[in-house]
Amino acid sequence: MGAIVRAFDVRPSVEDQIKSLGGEFLTVKIEESGEGQGGYAKQMSKEFLEAEYALFRAQAKEVDIVITTALIPGKPAPKLWFADMVELMKPGSVIVDLAAEKGGNCELTRPGEVIEHNGVTIVGYTDLASRLPKVASDLYGTNLLHFLDEMGGVKDFKVDHENDAVRPALVLESGEVKWPPPPSTKVEAPKPVAAPPPPMPPKKSHGHGAARPPSKAVGVTMAVIGLIAACVFIGLRFGRADALATPETAALLQHLTVFVMAIFVGFQVVWNVSPALHTPLMSVTNAISGIIVVGGLLNARGGGGVMQGSVIVAIVATLFATINIAGGFLVTRRMLAMFRK
Repeated sequence: MGAIVRAFDVRPSVEDQIKSLGGEFLTVKIEESGEGQGGYAKQMSKEFLEAEYALFRAQAKEVDIVITTALIPGKPAPKLWFADMVELMKPGSVIVDLAAEKGGNCELTRPGEVIEHNGVTIVGYTDLASRLPKVASDLYGTNLLHFLDEMGGVKDFKVDHENDAVRPALVLESGEVKWPPPPSTKVEAPKPVAAPPPPMPPKKSHGHGAARPPSKAVGVTMAVIGLIAACVFIGLRFGRADALATPETAALLQHLTVFVMAIFVGFQVVWNVSPALHTPLMSVTNAISGIIVVGGLLNARGGGGVMQGSVIVAIVATLFATINIAGGFLVTRRMLAMFRK
């Protein structure tokens, strides 16, 4: 319709699709493919994301309309268009967040609402298809028409196994199951183009993107906790001869030791795992919460019919641990269902 359309995608195979529609393909000068299985994109490196955000900030100063569509199956939509990018856009510009139903790709999107920020309108409707039924039907019908043309149309209809548009849609042929399709062998390496402008430092309030390595402040904090715990341990163990005379003091020392070790081990385990694996890691290891349930049940045995503070804490801990276990297994089942044939 005469507009200058630019599109971005981490998958190099999308470049030809964008150009076939007359669009301009945007990319970054980092040779990294985002091609994943099943047509979905995979998680990119920190360097790629920083270059991607720099490209977006440069485009924000020029474009009038931004349409975001990034979704991850079973997860909230990734944040790609931050508040500072919105503020770089010209007044009167529009952002249409098609991922609003899952939280939105724009940091300022409010699902189900249309808001204005710094003169920029942000459309967060979650029912756009039903708001435009004729346009949605025309789009769907047009896609089906082109798909049938790829299969030869009415006169020369055939199933071409070498066609990357036809083969992934093939489920059954002559009684033989053809799903899932084999991985495409036509994916080419991304073509580097001119480097984007130097990245602008994101606002401190964003906190999105790839995980960062532990900062010095985190290391110092962990070291201080360890030093305090060591001093308490040495003081209780060797400072007084009668420090461990009572069972209560001995139990406190034992619990303190386990608590400090759990902090260090848990921190190292979770921090050194890629963010993409956090969900399966936490859902599977929630079975460890069974230990909390056992401990909570043992400590919930109040004496003399008096509801002591420790008994209340034990009951609450048992409740939350039970929810954690059930939720963990539920998430694991849903994730495994995504990969079943």
